[in-house]
Amino acid sequence: MKGDLFSSEHMVGPAIAPGMSVENAKCIRYTVNGEMLARQGAMVAYRGSLQFERKGQGVGGMLKRAVTGEGLPLMAVRGQGEAWFAHEAQNCFIVEVDPGDEFTVNGRNVLCFDASLSYQIKTVKGSGIAGGGLFNSVFTGQGRLGLVCEGNPLVIPVTPEQPVYVDTDAVVGWTARLQTSLHRSQSIGSMLRGGSGEAVQLMLQGQGHVVVRPSEATPQKPQQH
Repeated sequence: MKGDLFSSEHMVGPAIAPGMSVENAKCIRYTVNGEMLARQGAMVAYRGSLQFERKGQGVGGMLKRAVTGEGLPLMAVRGQGEAWFAHEAQNCFIVEVDPGDEFTVNGRNVLCFDASLSYQIKTVKGSGIAGGGLFNSVFTGQGRLGLVCEGNPLVIPVTPEQPVYVDTDAVVGWTARLQTSLHRSQSIGSMLRGGSGEAVQLMLQGQGHVVVRPSEATPQKPQQH
């Protein structure tokens, strides 16, 4: 068979060392030797001897789904082999989490991660009910976390002297030691005139980085199980 489709640009190479790697801009390859976790429905191909099992979210995760209609639906992938993960042709990135680190990320941006990482679903501090149900997944431990994002994300430094204000629909995640609160930038007069569409932002203060997608979030599609 010939043609551009079968060139080295698209051809998958031989098996690589266990763990996660970026296969291309839209897909992450994971060489499984034991167990890893991934977003339900994100597997697009695999080879080898692998089993896929739905993983429960626990009481906190079920409560989060009841309040917001969102969640972090996961599956455990066990065995030996290789699997490829993608989500709606979004761009893929890998974050290294080291001991003592903490990375807070929106569940919609999680693609897959090492089983050595721990995660909890938590309410974003300072958001309250007015934040529209701001719940994120907080990852700790040591391992790699695969993320997806529509477009190339912005990584903005946050310093004590210069907080960053982020649209709540655009934020992907942020590093540890950042404090969060809601900031209202729209005046009452502007609201009475119909509003600017930018009434409330998430303010991040401290020392670290915030990751932002280059557009506001689109409505979530129902999960298929």
